[in-house]
Amino acid sequence: MALFKGADVEKIGPVRSARHYFLDYAMENDAIYTHFGESPQADSDIRKYSIHEIDGIAEDGTTFTRVKDKASPHNAVTSIAKLKKSAENKKYRITSSEASVLNYVTEEVNLDDGQEAVAVTIPHSQKQIVKYEYDEQNKVYKRLARGKQQTDWDTKEPVTTKNIIITFCENYTLADKENKGRQGLKNIGTFDGYYITNGKAIKIKCIKNAREEKTIYQDLQGNVINVNDGNTFVNICPIGANVTLE
Repeated sequence: MALFKGADVEKIGPVRSARHYFLDYAMENDAIYTHFGESPQADSDIRKYSIHEIDGIAEDGTTFTRVKDKASPHNAVTSIAKLKKSAENKKYRITSSEASVLNYVTEEVNLDDGQEAVAVTIPHSQKQIVKYEYDEQNKVYKRLARGKQQTDWDTKEPVTTKNIIITFCENYTLADKENKGRQGLKNIGTFDGYYITNGKAIKIKCIKNAREEKTIYQDLQGNVINVNDGNTFVNICPIGANVTLE
């Protein structure tokens, strides 16, 4: 799930179908949730929580387009300008006075007492293994998935992030009539995790008291962590995942 704030992006995609646990993070960010179709649980919860949403299936054909260089269903794209227009037509707010979930600061955060983290491996499943490699010169992490460097769709530049957050929480297979193996998350409560930046990592606690409430990220002394200015990848992975920091 990608979160855009104060950005003007001309190509966003591929946009895929909604899952109910993504709504938790849309609500805590006071965001308009954009998707292309939905699971039964997501459909029910969107109505239950009165989520401001933009659904590609329900749109008039101008908000989303299908591109030819990727196969369906991985080829639906949109833009910030198109989403804003759709939101305005739906009478949604397109500004927010809510504070950021993360406490971003401009003064450089260096985790001097943290453990080494120039290579971070996160196995979400047997097939989906994500790795981050630290670029010391540019002070960002490059992201790899399934052994391949991830790149921007058009520019082919490496996907990078300034900050990495890992949250360990339990996932389970939903028992619904469609029997498609969709997943659920037990993400309400207090969970162990890591904050990683500038080649170092510290252990943290990730606290979410309700689906619509903001996640609080604290160090082990109970202080809300300061996060370096820049983008952040939040990785939710199984409690027993063999995450490695090198």
